[in-house]
Amino acid sequence: MPEGDTVWQAARRLHGALAGKVLTRSDLRVPKYATADLTGRRVLDVTPRGKHLLTRVEGGLTLHSHLRMDGSWKVYAPGQRWTGGPTHQIRAILGTTDRTAVGYRLPVLELLRTTDEDRAVGHLGPDLLGPDWDPGRALTNLLTDPDRPLGEALLDQRNLAGIGNVYKSELCFLLGVTPWLPTGALPADQAARTVALAKKLLQANRDRPVRSTTGRRGQDLFVYGRARRPCLRCGTPIRVADQGDGSRERPTYWCPTCQPGPAPAPGSPQAHRARPSTRPSRTRPTN
Repeated sequence: MPEGDTVWQAARRLHGALAGKVLTRSDLRVPKYATADLTGRRVLDVTPRGKHLLTRVEGGLTLHSHLRMDGSWKVYAPGQRWTGGPTHQIRAILGTTDRTAVGYRLPVLELLRTTDEDRAVGHLGPDLLGPDWDPGRALTNLLTDPDRPLGEALLDQRNLAGIGNVYKSELCFLLGVTPWLPTGALPADQAARTVALAKKLLQANRDRPVRSTTGRRGQDLFVYGRARRPCLRCGTPIRVADQGDGSRERPTYWCPTCQPGPAPAPGSPQAHRARPSTRPSRTRPTN
């Protein structure tokens, strides 16, 4: 599941493959940009911004992409077979003489003037892995609506950019609170720790091939994707329920013993709809 650390590493792979090189192939397979041609332009850099990727090229243009749930960018050497999915899922191809970057299942792909990047990412809060990181501002944003459940506030990219559903669940476990706790109920030191811990987790995982929040080999995550399995700390079965505003609910995992506080009751509509995740913890692509 692409979150800030995954996107950061995708940007690093793309930057290493394309930056400083002239594009010899350009194919944007979305109707609005089907005739756009970037060949002959030099790639200046590939920069992550929260969960967004900004590929800047000569001439003041930026290719903005977002991976959402299952999008990906793959990098291939000449003659290497493309393995990111069927051809009809390809949304973008950027090639140089020695590397080709292929974007699969990209739900967001747009070509912007670089001066207009704020249209795409200007709404984002401080980036946990970016040069604009500001823990004070992130904390202020997080606490703006004291009645909002912590899990929802953490997922709101306007507060701080880079946290997804995995880190939301893991952060709340490490803090010892449920994702349904109102942000205003967090003690001041706990609120500050939330922001610091989020930064620490993403920073630690941005270079790892497999995301881990536990420090235990073979047991990478405390709660996410572990519905009905025993808690690694106390043995209580991990619970799962939907959390969201109704239009965008996501499965949320927690331990009812290690994380006391407000939560959907067993058998409630939220708990009934959710299913144990079968997604493995993320293994980063090597290409």
